[in-house]
Amino acid sequence: MVDLAFLLITFFMLTTSLDKPAAMDIAMPDKSKKDTESVLIDENRTATFILGDGRFIWYHGDFKTPLASSQTLADIEKTLPQVVAQLKIKIGTMPNTKDMIVLIKPSTEARAKDVIRTIDELKQQNIKRYLIGKTREEEEKQLLASIH
Repeated sequence: MVDLAFLLITFFMLTTSLDKPAAMDIAMPDKSKKDTESVLIDENRTATFILGDGRFIWYHGDFKTPLASSQTLADIEKTLPQVVAQLKIKIGTMPNTKDMIVLIKPSTEARAKDVIRTIDELKQQNIKRYLIGKTREEEEKQLLASIH
């Protein structure tokens, strides 16, 4: 009887597949390097999302003189897919632009869930170039002003 139990256990162990963990690959910069050189990116190609607590604001181009921007705070779950699709179309039709580059800037109010949801949406829309960075003081102020 023990032999039969051992054979059954062995059979099921060999025939079942183990669940493999699903991980997201994110390349982060090396902290040991003291590179202070900034990388210049064409503002026509960039869209920035400043994330708050389940909501976000966005702008296309430079923060001080954006080509387009959100007028109000938008909900990540409801509005993000439409905004990403519209920006992708707009940036794709601009002259001398290759593909869209998205800067994701979580504020102090943002949750990890918001960042993950944003990255998931970018992957669904087949946007391959995105960065996660820190918000600047004026960006954080605008987000907080939109909340209150």
